[in-house]
Amino acid sequence: MDYRRQLDLDGEIAVVTGGARGIGFEAAKALGSCGAHVVLIDLDQGVLDAAVAALADAGVTSVSTRPLDVTDPDALEAAATDLAAELGKIDILVNSAGIARLNSALDTPDEEWRLVMDINVNGVYWASRAFGRHMVAKGKGSIVNLGSMSGLIVNRPQSAASYMVSKGAVHMLTKALAVEWAPMGVRVNALAPGYVATDMTLKMRDRPELFNVWMDMTPMARCGEPQEIASAILFLASPASSYVTGAILSIDGGYTAW
Repeated sequence: MDYRRQLDLDGEIAVVTGGARGIGFEAAKALGSCGAHVVLIDLDQGVLDAAVAALADAGVTSVSTRPLDVTDPDALEAAATDLAAELGKIDILVNSAGIARLNSALDTPDEEWRLVMDINVNGVYWASRAFGRHMVAKGKGSIVNLGSMSGLIVNRPQSAASYMVSKGAVHMLTKALAVEWAPMGVRVNALAPGYVATDMTLKMRDRPELFNVWMDMTPMARCGEPQEIASAILFLASPASSYVTGAILSIDGGYTAW
């Protein structure tokens, strides 16, 4: 076996939701750097255009975009059908779109709860269903979901019931789809990242009563970098992980090892 080719994605088609920024953007860069044609899905075409330009600066030029909302199942189905027809197949899906809200259960408005569940859970399910049906039809594919260590433990000192519940649901959805689709040649895995240096996390430096506790509870005493998460996504999307399905890979600097 030529192990150097295990991360070769030449000719593969990879779709990344939430692909215009943060972990999704780094995932797109990693997949594209290894040869995949990358389709970025995000809400705003202007943000998508900026991401395409940034990817080009990094040497990733085989990129297309689709502005859509992952909470719209009909739009996802239409995009999957159009892309499969246009590009010939769908090989990889990375479900990176997501939001977080820090409110106690008693103070979480109903509309906020629904929004978190709609994006973090329904969006992952609907995207997986839309693109997964094309993978099942050709007997091959890999789906990587962005879960969270918050789906494995209870965060502290902040309250974030909606986020924790949503990520726990992503983990179980990952396992359910992995078992259901394994006979059809489709692998489904998830990452459970800890605190990662995205804009969403770094702005919490302004709240040291939270941020300092997070770092104290992380054995490596730092945030992960988006590219460190993207490297794990690359592994799970590639032939290097061909016998891995239904896995929830913790990548949290040791936070959940205590």
